[in-house]
Amino acid sequence: MARDATALNQSNPITEDQVEDFLRDHPDFLTHHPALLDVMTPPIRWSGDKVVDMQSFMLDRLRGEQVDLKDAANLLISTTRANMMIQTRTHAAALALLGAEDLEKLIHTTCFDLPLLLEVDAVSLCFETGDTVHPGLGSMDIRWFAPGTIDTVLGNREDYAKLLEYTSDDGSVFGEAAGIVQSAALARVGPGGTLPAGLLALGSRTRGAFHGGQGTDLLIFLTRVLENCLLRHFSSY
Repeated sequence: MARDATALNQSNPITEDQVEDFLRDHPDFLTHHPALLDVMTPPIRWSGDKVVDMQSFMLDRLRGEQVDLKDAANLLISTTRANMMIQTRTHAAALALLGAEDLEKLIHTTCFDLPLLLEVDAVSLCFETGDTVHPGLGSMDIRWFAPGTIDTVLGNREDYAKLLEYTSDDGSVFGEAAGIVQSAALARVGPGGTLPAGLLALGSRTRGAFHGGQGTDLLIFLTRVLENCLLRHFSSY
C-alpha cells in the first residue's frame, strides 16, 4: 500500500521502505528540491574495473564547480561590502575636513579625527620646509621634512600615492606612533601657492593592511580634499 508525505512526519524512525514508497508516489520530488542532489551520492551505473562511470564523474565535477561558484560569489559580496565601507569612511573623513573652521582645526581633524573615521592607527601630515617652520604652524602636529624628501619617498613627481605593505618608521613620519605602524599609505599634498610640498600618511599596526592590490583612487580623492582645504586656509599667510 502506498504511503504519502504524512508518513515522514511520524515520531517513529523512518525506514528505507517508507522513503522509497514516498519517492515512488512523488516522482517529481527531486525536481522541486534540486538542492538535495548536492548532498546525495548517485549510484555507479556500471560495474567492473575497466568501465568508467562518466555520469558519476560529471556530477562530481558539477558539484565542484558549484562550490567554486558559491565561494567566488561570497568573495565578491564580501569585497563589495568592504569597498562600500571604505568609501563611506572616506566620504565621512572628507566632510570632516571640509567642516574645519580654521587651519588649526583642520590640522587637528587630520591628525586626530581621521584615524577614527578611517579606522587606521595613525595619520600624519608632513611638509617640506627644511629647518624653517612654516609661519603659523610651529606649534601644530606637523612633521617637517628636508626639501626633496617626498620625491624620494614616493619615487618621482608623477607618483601621487604609494602603498607600503610592510614598513617601519624611525619617527620622522608618524612621530610617537612610529613604533606601532607596520603598513602605510602615502599620498602627495601640494605644492601650490603658499602651500609647500606635503605628504599625507596613513599608518596601520597590521602588516599588509595596505598593499599593491588595492586601489589608490579614494586615498587620492581624500588627499585632494585636504589639499584644497589647506590652500584655502594658507592663503592668509
